[in-house]
Amino acid sequence: MESKEITKEQALSLKGYKHACHIMLYGDTAAKLFGKIPTKHIVLMQMRFDGLLGFPGGLVNPGQESLESGLSREIGEELGVALRVSPEDHLSTELSSSPPNLVCHFFVKKMTEEELRGVEKAAVMASDHGLEVMGLVRVPLFTLRNGGGLSSFLSHSFIGNSRSQLLSALRTLGLVSHHDLEAAITRADKSLDSKAR
Repeated sequence: MESKEITKEQALSLKGYKHACHIMLYGDTAAKLFGKIPTKHIVLMQMRFDGLLGFPGGLVNPGQESLESGLSREIGEELGVALRVSPEDHLSTELSSSPPNLVCHFFVKKMTEEELRGVEKAAVMASDHGLEVMGLVRVPLFTLRNGGGLSSFLSHSFIGNSRSQLLSALRTLGLVSHHDLEAAITRADKSLDSKAR
């Protein structure tokens, strides 16, 4: 069963559901890999305690705090920075198919390259570093001649719907061209299929 997209307002009216909030921090960069390959954008994800890739965030209780303030609290614990999340940063809300009775709220926040570097530095000193969070990683949004880069990254294991959240955000924000994104997904899915055999 697929996750079902709903509005944030519909989600907040549900009874007996847990609410998970996660955020993708991103920004622009002029950096070039090996001085040649433009990276164009920085997108941060994290390696979790269970070896899966995901986004910073966690469970929030909307009866006690807003989704945004709860997510800001989670960011403080996981990344060691005070970061204000606003309603304008909300991108999507989905009813999770697994586990049941879980609503997943996804936010995106654009930052400067300097701010993102500050987050990366602070994350090493965060209270959850080395416990719930093993570290931040940058998503390679480029494709190398051998097919590596984004397609290799997408063939890793992700928690829950974080892979689909990443792809949705990349499409919505236009951080990767449609052609390049679809080619990376196709390569990654072929790699995953061959690993499954």
